[in-house]
Amino acid sequence: MWSGPIKRLVIIVLVLAGAAALYYRFVRRGAQPAPTEVAYILPESAAVFDSPAEIRLGVATLSHGDRVEILQRTTKWARVRMADGRSGWVEAEDLLDVASYERGRRLFLELQKEQPQATGHSAGFANLRVEPARGATQIGQLAANQKVDVFDRQLVDRLPQSGALSAEPVRDAWYLVRAGRGAGWVLGRLISLDVPDALGRYAQSINMVGWVILSTLQDGDRQVPQYLVADRIGTQESDFNHIRVFTWWSKRQEYVTAYVESNLDGRFPIRVSGIDGVPYFRLRLVDKNGHKFQKVYRLDDTIVHPLGTVEGWESDAMPAGRGRAPGARRGRGQSHSGGR
Repeated sequence: MWSGPIKRLVIIVLVLAGAAALYYRFVRRGAQPAPTEVAYILPESAAVFDSPAEIRLGVATLSHGDRVEILQRTTKWARVRMADGRSGWVEAEDLLDVASYERGRRLFLELQKEQPQATGHSAGFANLRVEPARGATQIGQLAANQKVDVFDRQLVDRLPQSGALSAEPVRDAWYLVRAGRGAGWVLGRLISLDVPDALGRYAQSINMVGWVILSTLQDGDRQVPQYLVADRIGTQESDFNHIRVFTWWSKRQEYVTAYVESNLDGRFPIRVSGIDGVPYFRLRLVDKNGHKFQKVYRLDDTIVHPLGTVEGWESDAMPAGRGRAPGARRGRGQSHSGGR
């Protein structure tokens, strides 16, 4: 056993050691703040209130993608600090975690490099999801009647409801869209496509599901687009199974069909490119055995030339011997091209 003086000495040494450790931690190194939880605003507009109580006062309005720091959480509310330093309460369901926000942001930036396949608008309020599935993470919202660019389409089996005895799975069509500062997958039935006004009379008789501009033609003092239109007849499995190229007949001031092709099993996106000022387009197709390939075409003035096929959907290669290909099928109205 230690004597009294030795015990006191040991205690003094331990106290001094503890004080030195605390001094080093809080004075020399500085107190380390707790990590701040960051989130982003999910809807296009979210109100910030002074309190989560039933009687509350709005203090600010935030927009989709605005960054906030979370100071406190309840079951339905979160107290946040805004970029200007003010704090307030927002509904917890209006907040998006960092990982989901980054996934949505990457998707938006990727679509900036792609060509839309169609344009449309939301039929009502709709959720944008990171994947084409009802249970996928929500990364944005569409307001009613909001304009969208459409980039892709997928058919996805819907998960059966509990107790359902249906032998045939229910399938949902989803669109990949960009709207405002957001992008994501939305149920196709919530999007109405907006066919260009110039092609409106053709849309009355065919089911246009996509259209891209191949080039423009000079008509007086204006440039008029030439369109490649994709339509779908009698199936939901294909994104499109029929294409038409519409060119402008300046003499009659109307669009006429320059090229038609049927019996396709096509998938979006249709890709358009230019080589030495000449437009080319590629269709992503599937044969009856499920084999994926691309068919490549060239547009010379108003004449479409199929050039051949290449393997796979991702290749940028051209078919062998890509020179002018005779014998492209001409649709009605092609003989009028000389009247421009």
